[in-house]
Amino acid sequence: MRILLVEDDHRVGAVMSSMLQRRGYAVEHAATATAALEAAPCDLVLLDLNLPDGDGLDVCRALRSRNENLGIIAVTARGEERDRVTGLRVGADDYVVKPFSMAELQARIEALLRRTVRQSPVAAGIIEAGPIRIDPAARTVSVEGEPKTLTRKEFDILASLARQPGVAMTRERIMLDVWQTTWSGKHTLEVHVASLRAKLGDPGLVETVRGVGYRLRTT
Repeated sequence: MRILLVEDDHRVGAVMSSMLQRRGYAVEHAATATAALEAAPCDLVLLDLNLPDGDGLDVCRALRSRNENLGIIAVTARGEERDRVTGLRVGADDYVVKPFSMAELQARIEALLRRTVRQSPVAAGIIEAGPIRIDPAARTVSVEGEPKTLTRKEFDILASLARQPGVAMTRERIMLDVWQTTWSGKHTLEVHVASLRAKLGDPGLVETVRGVGYRLRTT
């Protein structure tokens, strides 16, 4: 999960970046409106509305016009009702008023990401990726025609990977798909992936992508 943090106070930005990174997010910090609009694509934006070279509301409008599915949370000292209403109307999904706790911000990030997952189209039919065949309705899996017995979490992890075969999936995205959160025990996902690999009969089918997460091999 990549987060763009738009915050003009470098001290505050450094603290928030560090805390978000400890929670497993990849963070890019932009201190100006210009830098925010030139930043690399991301999954979610934490947007300060008071920026030195422009109004954060204009940045919000621009980002929303580019990507209607982008998660945007306004994080600002503007706490009046009219400010909240305006922020939501121009495209923010949520609005957090400073000062706030990281626990609150984490909860709001997870709530927004859960809504994104529920709104995302998920293939209901048979999923085929290389030698793997998955029937989501029957919750069955076979590898080269041989049935495999998986736990519920193992099945969900495999299905999450198989919907985008060959694509590196971040640990945070898999956690969100399977556990509806990005914050859990440090080794929770790793333990389930190790068990899944053993049961598939070919540990190399689920590849580790260093510094990112996992990828389902398709050949």
